Amino acid sequence: MILALLAAFQVTTADSLPRVTLAEALSQGVRLDPDYVQAIGSIGTAEWGRRAALITLVVPSVTASSDYSFFSRDQFNIGTGQPARRNASGRIDARLEIFAGGRKLAELSRARAELEGAQANEVLTRYTSALFIEGTYYDVLGGRELLEVARGRLRRAEEGFTIARARVLSGAAVQSDSLQLLLELNSARVGLLRSEVALRSARLDLGRRIGRRGAVDAAPLDTVALPDLPYSLPQLVSLALESGPEYRVARANERQADAVVRGRRGSYLPTIALSGNIAAFDENWFPNALTRRTGVISLSLPLWDNGQRELNVARARASRDVARAIREDLERGAEADVTLAYDTFITARATLDLDRNALLVARENFRVQETRYRAGASTILDLLEAQDQLTEAEANVVRSRYAIRLAIAGLEAVLGRRLLNDRTEP
Repeated sequence: MILALLAAFQVTTADSLPRVTLAEALSQGVRLDPDYVQAIGSIGTAEWGRRAALITLVVPSVTASSDYSFFSRDQFNIGTGQPARRNASGRIDARLEIFAGGRKLAELSRARAELEGAQANEVLTRYTSALFIEGTYYDVLGGRELLEVARGRLRRAEEGFTIARARVLSGAAVQSDSLQLLLELNSARVGLLRSEVALRSARLDLGRRIGRRGAVDAAPLDTVALPDLPYSLPQLVSLALESGPEYRVARANERQADAVVRGRRGSYLPTIALSGNIAAFDENWFPNALTRRTGVISLSLPLWDNGQRELNVARARASRDVARAIREDLERGAEADVTLAYDTFITARATLDLDRNALLVARENFRVQETRYRAGASTILDLLEAQDQLTEAEANVVRSRYAIRLAIAGLEAVLGRRLLNDRTEP
């Protein structure tokens, strides 16, 4: 039954699958992430908002209108000065606020802060997406190596079962030895099946993230050990506060909220506007019988609007206070966030060294126990324990090696920048 399942779930060989490098996966996958697409759209929207706020300072709003009327009786036509049953008019109106209580400048400041926040959010989204893509990429590479670990376990179980059967037949061991190793053999087959399923799932997930249907394999990475980080922990904390995208977004949001407060306060000041229009009248379409030009300088001072002005100011202040509290909280937590990511990297490197030493010990222990069991100097339980320790040690080395790379990716996501020159930019 187990052999049938193994045949049914046989993992497609890597040679028959399309293969991508990490650089290709990042370049293809990041731009397909819905969050990143939304972040790019937000930059375009914010850029147009900044342009509109800048144009409003010097360019008047212009409106053109026209109408053509029919009457059942003759009406006086202002264009011809004669009674007529038709009346046509057209006008162009222009209005420019010369002084708006600082609201225009406040809106320009808000639009600029929104653009800065959108750009910082694009960096944050790009590196966050890259972190998930790298995690999936390493799942494929690690899954492939863990599959080899599972195959090694199955091979040792088969060899052990053969040895046990021979010793039982020769009378050197009891029947329970072969039964114990038969159980281990079946467990190894199930473990191999699980490894194949996990690798298949990881390859399909990688294909989805980079926009391809079906499974995609990952190209092997350079096996050279990664160098030390070029910055100390205090320097990393300073970099995060200076250029970390999450902190930049928080500061931009606070500036936006502060600009809104200034704009709301401007409603207490008068507005001075310059407006003008050109109007034409006739009884025919495209009127040209009479043309009038008008210029107006207006001054308006809002006195009382049933408390709506005060309500808007209070709401803007509350929003600004919330944005400020968020920014301050993030900055206070920057050291903890960076330290956690940094310690994760340091711990992963130390764990890899420990796991490599543990693997050497497990291999030697298995060799000794296998030799002792062949000679009848140890029990089957000692051999099985040595096999389990060796399998676990091999798997731990695989996991630790890719945990280091994922820890670096997590630290880079906090900083919004690559730390090592050989790291691919998303």
